[in-house]
Amino acid sequence: MPTHTRLSPATAALLLLPPMMWAGNAVVGRLLQGVVSPLTLNFFRWALALLILLPLAAHVLKPSSPLWPHSRRFALLGLLGMGSYNALQYWALKTSTPVNVTLVAASTPVWMLMMGHWWYGVRITRRAAVGAVLSLLGVAVVLGRGDWGVLMGLQLVPGDALMLLAAWVWAWYSWLLAKPAPGSEPSELRASWSAFLMAQLAFGIVWSGALSGVEWLVLPTLTGSSAHVQWGWPLVLGLIFVAVGPSLLAYRAWSAGVARVGPSVAGFFANLTPLFAALLSTWLLGEPPQAYHAAGFVLIVGGIWVSARR
Repeated sequence: MPTHTRLSPATAALLLLPPMMWAGNAVVGRLLQGVVSPLTLNFFRWALALLILLPLAAHVLKPSSPLWPHSRRFALLGLLGMGSYNALQYWALKTSTPVNVTLVAASTPVWMLMMGHWWYGVRITRRAAVGAVLSLLGVAVVLGRGDWGVLMGLQLVPGDALMLLAAWVWAWYSWLLAKPAPGSEPSELRASWSAFLMAQLAFGIVWSGALSGVEWLVLPTLTGSSAHVQWGWPLVLGLIFVAVGPSLLAYRAWSAGVARVGPSVAGFFANLTPLFAALLSTWLLGEPPQAYHAAGFVLIVGGIWVSARR
């Protein structure tokens, strides 16, 4: 259960890691579009993450594990957090750019506020509303490169709609983490981050594998496009990054951060993802950071600070 403590520097540092990893995930996912099909990439990602996690949490998969009596909850967490969200993101990157994808994902705090209000009776405070506006303004500054005309010229594509659905899925996943039903989570699983993640992966790998199967067997008939895998160092290195960074490290940090301050405050840190994506893209192109990057950073961090203040 979240303790909703004051946002300390240690917690802020913890919540900075996921958006950095997610920005890298968007860039790598875009780079691998011609190498591996998106839903298959998602399956490979979580299969490798499961193998890495096995030495720490193999006991969770035993028949005597407390996981199985609570399989419905963890099946839902696995569907939302691993089977759906990342699959939708990689699929979105087929027609959208990393910056556009992270822009749409920046709507996540708004969905979190609305879900908290509708489903859990959490009041939307004035601070939270102001923080949301400031953070989204910061995102807009970065995406528009400090030019309103550039921002107005951005065009949404089907991938952006898929990412909007993914943002809604992630907001739901985060609230499920923060507000488990009484008795729905064994303390043995919640007390260990590796056990808790493995409990979700036990089902998430099944969901992602099923979606990969649909990509190979069903989508070619419906859309005429064929699934593909091109093995080589680009795919291997990309898989290592997405399995270790955005999967294990980011999920560990996000779960811990949500437990400390709740999903509403933690959600504002997701708005840093477009900033990191822009900086990463700039670095890969060899271009120096611009003044609008600093302005966007100030607005986004200002939104986090306003929303988290007591």
